[in-house]
Amino acid sequence: MSQELEIRFFKFAERCRDFCRSVKWDIINSEYIKQLIRSSGSVSANYIEASDDLGKADEKMKIKISRRETKESIQWLSLILTYENQQLETERKWLLDEADQIRKILSAIINKLGG
Repeated sequence: MSQELEIRFFKFAERCRDFCRSVKWDIINSEYIKQLIRSSGSVSANYIEASDDLGKADEKMKIKISRRETKESIQWLSLILTYENQQLETERKWLLDEADQIRKILSAIINKLGG
């Protein structure tokens, strides 16, 4: 697995964490924030686990889980309320774009691994 991608996915999780610290913690956002923290961290964690050399099938499964967690992160990012705070909206757009790029990268890896 690529060290560069490990770092990129970790930084995505960090920025999601920091975004969550900045948004208003209320009854609506609290569950979405918890879910985003879990899913964004799981993107990089599962990618790292894919490199544990437990076989191609396990590697492919971990990459697929990473991609699924990326899709979930997109969902939670879309649902968190920013209450029209432009700075938070700018960060959310960046995170959504990064998540979409990560999803595409993981899809390409899965295709390269054979499906």
